[in-house]
Amino acid sequence: MLNQPLYVAAYSQSRFGKLKTMTVPEIISNAVTGACREVGVEPSVLDVGSIGSACGFTLNDQGLLAGLMAMVPGLEGKPIESVENACASGGQAVLSVAHKLLLGLGDVGIAVGFEKMRNDEGKMDGQLIARALGVFSHPDEREGKTYIFPHLFAEVMQLYMDTHGVSEEDLARIAVAEYAHATHNPDAQMSRVDLTLEQATTIEGINRYIVDGLPLKTYDCSQITDGYAALVLATGEGLAKLGVAKADCVELAGFAQATDPLKKEGRDVLRPAGARRAMNTAYEMAGVTPADVTVAEVHDCFTVMGAIGVEVIGKAAYGEGARFWKECRASLEGECAVNTSGGLIAKGHPIGATGVAMIGWAAKQLLGKVPPELQRRDAEVAATFNIGGPICASVCTVLKRAA
Repeated sequence: MLNQPLYVAAYSQSRFGKLKTMTVPEIISNAVTGACREVGVEPSVLDVGSIGSACGFTLNDQGLLAGLMAMVPGLEGKPIESVENACASGGQAVLSVAHKLLLGLGDVGIAVGFEKMRNDEGKMDGQLIARALGVFSHPDEREGKTYIFPHLFAEVMQLYMDTHGVSEEDLARIAVAEYAHATHNPDAQMSRVDLTLEQATTIEGINRYIVDGLPLKTYDCSQITDGYAALVLATGEGLAKLGVAKADCVELAGFAQATDPLKKEGRDVLRPAGARRAMNTAYEMAGVTPADVTVAEVHDCFTVMGAIGVEVIGKAAYGEGARFWKECRASLEGECAVNTSGGLIAKGHPIGATGVAMIGWAAKQLLGKVPPELQRRDAEVAATFNIGGPICASVCTVLKRAA
């Protein structure tokens, strides 16, 4: 149990997709001020901060992001750090702020995550992005792979299908469900795209096999995305300083982080030990079980991770994740409404922002603040599962309606 409760007091994000000419300093400033605006305070009320990004060095020629955050008026000289944990950088930023508050370094903190993966015209350089993301894999597993992570997860997809008797169509249903959710999320990158099961399974147009001889197709993949997200965490005393009532917040009731070996070969990636340990630790801290969870956001960088993700959070047994989606148990009215935001596949995947956005959307679900077409009526407890690398770094959280 935590030594004191922590609350998500505010959340703000950009629309995911293209940030065009917005510079990195502008992105960070907009993220901070946007979250503060949600509760009507100036950034000076923030005591601590953390910022997550994965590709700042490689795609933006920018490091020391904490120093850019300290340029926001009111944040100079405060405890702020930059964190990088691949695609779990955003979740790690949230945990960084939580740890600072629990250590007594302040009562109010902000976690920011962002990525700018496209140029000022909104176009992407696929090979450059592939190289930038490839550094988050083990050197021994890069040889012969142009697009390293699609290749690695295509192998995971094939293994999952072979081990559990799952078809390409079974996994494609995950993408179809998430695209349907995204059409109601105005901040989603693919909010204007309808996807049918026939489109997701037929090889024509943009839908093609990514890696020769392996089952991963275009619609099985998450998006290349620009975007930022920020949330304000506070202790009970922090809420008083912000002038925010507990009834308007959700409690960050449980959280944990664990790291499996970076190399995929030689370990059970279908049952990632660290991910399961982190999720179970978060549940124990929150004093709940998977049965209590009615909404969740899982890290579906590829459809196979949508299946594995519901297994990690304990809503489906090992090997039953794809069936959980196929039987509509992950639907809005199902056993647990999963990735109602559209997930990484349709909402978008601005890498450093993803973990923050998962928690932010889950908080909005518990507060009844998502679009009505996506609102789960009995949302009381939520879980999030954010990963980095080849199912390597895992950040898991449990949120509750504040008592």
